[in-house]
Amino acid sequence: MADQHRDALRGLADQEVPAYLRAHSGLPGPRSDLALLGALVEHAGPALTLRLVHDPDEYLRSCGTAALGRLLAADPGAVDLLHERARDGLWRVREAAAMALQRLGDDHPARLRATALLWATDPDPLVIRAAVAGICEPRLLRDPATALAALDVCGLATDRLRALAPGPRRQPDVRTLRQGLGYCWSVAVAGAPEPGVPRFLALAAVDDPDVRWIVRENRKKARLRRVLPD
Repeated sequence: MADQHRDALRGLADQEVPAYLRAHSGLPGPRSDLALLGALVEHAGPALTLRLVHDPDEYLRSCGTAALGRLLAADPGAVDLLHERARDGLWRVREAAAMALQRLGDDHPARLRATALLWATDPDPLVIRAAVAGICEPRLLRDPATALAALDVCGLATDRLRALAPGPRRQPDVRTLRQGLGYCWSVAVAGAPEPGVPRFLALAAVDDPDVRWIVRENRKKARLRRVLPD
């Protein structure tokens, strides 16, 4: 299906692309067409990307946001725009922001590491969550430096969560960050077990209700159980 979408997009003028995306988005429905989104990311040039990233339609904005990943290395303005989309009110757009960071990491891992580490200290929990989800991608963690950075990003994000008072922790954006940490630690530890396992075991000793929840959720993941000691 992705090949069909790529062929179709190559035959369209930029102004015709939004209509094609709407027609094949899979929405409304239980899930959007991620194969089409991936094809769009590789097809869209800067002008089309910026047009889509400002579109009020959820799927089109998601496509444009994910496509920003190809612009991040060369355009500082794209980084600022992606930062805004990382805290978008629409969850699909926020997911696309993490995808954009991953796309950056495919070609420019050092730039991804720098961006994720910076965003992990952001005051907005949704931006922190984008940093965690963006760098905790198994294909990117084959690079040892990125695997270590993923552990650092998870650690920074967890520290920011622990620093919050009980009231703010109940806010939806903070719960979204906690949810991300509930699986991303397992990805980071599996990507770098030697340094990661001791850090995760130390986390398990922390007396904090949200950290206990994060540890419990990650322990359910098979990828983590494979590297933890018996």
